[in-house]
Amino acid sequence: MTVKAVTPRVVEPPARLGMGVSVYPSATAMVWPGEGHTHEAVAVPGVRLAPGDVLVEVELATVCGSDLHTVQGRRQAQAPLVLGHEQVGRVVALGRGGAKTTDGRRVTLGERVVWSVAVPCGRCVRCRRGLPQNCLNLQKYGHERMRRGWELSGGFATHTHILEGTPLVRVPDDIPAEVLAPASCSTASVAAALEAASQIVPLDGALVLVAGAGMLGLTATAMATDAGARVVVSEPVAERREAAKAFGAVAVADPSAGADRALSLPAVLHRAGGRAAVPTVALELSGDPSAVRSLLGAIDVGGVLVLVGSVTPGPELAVAPEQLVRNLLTIRGVHNYAPRHLEQAVRFLADAWDRYPFAEQVGETYALADVDRALVPSTHPRIAVRP
Repeated sequence: MTVKAVTPRVVEPPARLGMGVSVYPSATAMVWPGEGHTHEAVAVPGVRLAPGDVLVEVELATVCGSDLHTVQGRRQAQAPLVLGHEQVGRVVALGRGGAKTTDGRRVTLGERVVWSVAVPCGRCVRCRRGLPQNCLNLQKYGHERMRRGWELSGGFATHTHILEGTPLVRVPDDIPAEVLAPASCSTASVAAALEAASQIVPLDGALVLVAGAGMLGLTATAMATDAGARVVVSEPVAERREAAKAFGAVAVADPSAGADRALSLPAVLHRAGGRAAVPTVALELSGDPSAVRSLLGAIDVGGVLVLVGSVTPGPELAVAPEQLVRNLLTIRGVHNYAPRHLEQAVRFLADAWDRYPFAEQVGETYALADVDRALVPSTHPRIAVRP
């Protein structure tokens, strides 16, 4: 199947019906019918843009771990749905009244943008508490059951229908799409995790322990390094340990190494930390339950453990209250992120994309029609889909 990028033709309906946008040839979404089924191409010839909505032509989408978990049956999802929530694209149509980016500037046709995975309502008690990422009425791109009026609800499509209220951030034209696409999930999530940690322990001068050297872990290594931290990465895959060094890690450990081995975590921390060989910040980004237990036992008095990767059901974490009390420990969870974290992610990537090999972390790039081939485990942190 060949999908051509086109400029939509705007059809003016009665004002009460919203803005009608027709795309010729039809916009196409790859729809996942459910576990055990392959994707189906669905044509979406018309989109009704409500006031504040935006239609974006997708330039590139990357496959997040949660997309893999969904098709593998490890994460519950209401099918049919359009997966994909890491992407970058250009604005091709606007609903009546237009839209604004998070910095308050009006969105214009042709602008290159990324957008938040989450659509908060802005009105509920959680939004008013400053927690829009866990809004009571939250909708998420790439996570919602396909419905009439919002068929283009994920990144694995030629176009995405951006709903009013979605945080939008303008991105530079000169940054590769492979660098920018993950901003909407992994980069912004790391920004939220580091903010949560730094509210307890300043990152500048800290010894930070990162579990996992996937896209989240590599990004966290680079961002923490830029913030002045010394970062040690624990990762069982040798190739990813080497990648962590390219992202600024001062040392890497193998969590499967025996206690008497040079690559064991205690030995690596001792060599990397010197007098301050115990980390004060630990970031769990792998989702491995054993990593959570390992990090909890590794952090120093007054330290903070931030959990990000534990988004699928797993064993309970046994924590002795005395351990928390006597060691003044803090455990924080980070899920989704606030609009400011997406802004921070874009600023970081704009500054750092040519200093760290972000683009090289995206492996094979598949055509939209071949999305099923992209949704298999890979040695690369990310695989891409280009419509």
